[in-house]
Amino acid sequence: MERIYLDSNATTVVDPLVKQAMDPFFCQMYGNPNSLHRFGTETHPAMSIALDRMYSAVGAADEDDIIINGCATEGNNTVIKGAFLDAMAQGKPCHIITTQIEHPSILHTCQYLEKEQGVEVTYLPVNAEGLVTLESLKEHLVRGKTTLVSVMWANNETGLINPVKELAEYTKSQGVLFHTDAVQAFGKLPVNLQEVPADYVTFSAHKFHGPIGVGALYIRAAAPSTPLLHGGEQMGRKRAGTVNVPFMVGMGLAMELAAQHIEYYNTEVRRLRDKLEDAILKLSDTMIIGDRKNRTPNTILASFKGIEGEAFLWDLNKNGVAASTGSACSSEELEADATFQAMDMDNNLSHTGVRFSLSRFTTEEEIDKAIEVINRTVERLRSISSTYSS
Repeated sequence: MERIYLDSNATTVVDPLVKQAMDPFFCQMYGNPNSLHRFGTETHPAMSIALDRMYSAVGAADEDDIIINGCATEGNNTVIKGAFLDAMAQGKPCHIITTQIEHPSILHTCQYLEKEQGVEVTYLPVNAEGLVTLESLKEHLVRGKTTLVSVMWANNETGLINPVKELAEYTKSQGVLFHTDAVQAFGKLPVNLQEVPADYVTFSAHKFHGPIGVGALYIRAAAPSTPLLHGGEQMGRKRAGTVNVPFMVGMGLAMELAAQHIEYYNTEVRRLRDKLEDAILKLSDTMIIGDRKNRTPNTILASFKGIEGEAFLWDLNKNGVAASTGSACSSEELEADATFQAMDMDNNLSHTGVRFSLSRFTTEEEIDKAIEVINRTVERLRSISSTYSS
């Protein structure tokens, strides 16, 4: 059976060029980079090249830091918990502002600090279009009180793009630190940190055709940075632990290639996404979440009336198409998807979301086949649905 992968917001295939660049560092140049002998020191040039590629890809200045870590979850925890620890060390109360639609690595970390450490956390709502607004931020940010603002650049489920530039500019004008989770933005949208004055930005390699298990945290010069992990002197004492050289090398090249393919994403990948989206909208009683002009060019979150999201996924999977559900629920008794709830959508719609996310390796033939499978699946599941009537 032909397999069609339309779940690239979850993870992406590793670019063959990235794998090729990583291979020598598993069995040939495998030394610990902290070692003084040749096995260790011969890895240093490749590490420097990887960092140079990362700095260039996001427009980081020489004086800024890019810390290599295990994943964006680690980076997000580092920023959020670091803000709390910095405030505590200074004897100040900690007030964090985030949003209701963040990734769990932000939401659950904030909830932990709120419940276990007494931190005040404000969760900004989204408007009817699913976006965080500057007006909402202005309403809740208090100069001299707010410690950190954390707003994701692009949402992992809807693909909707928040106005991070104006949010960051306002936050900075109030003397408050700004963080953005750019995991779903980088590689799909231009990310230039000379233009967006964020203090902290998190990335994850496996979202842009790099390996799973490595990420990066950008820290602007002069922004405070309390390590999450203590131990050795790696990463300038800002993240202890032996550096994963092959994965660092892979991430560096993947970032360079992703930045080079931004135009392709916003033309060819967008065209294929729109072709799939138009086909879905031709089906009766379907809707797409969010204006396609303000979504990442690879993402569709669709709702099919009368079809549970997980039932849809099961049928798609049997027919070789991989997608994901916008809802983690498996029955009506479980809570509907948090992003849908934040957008104040009808509860029935909250259980029927299916996300399709393309990559630069998605082909036209795959989209054509996926459309055929989706059409058959909708027809079959609606024919046996007890809740659907046309």
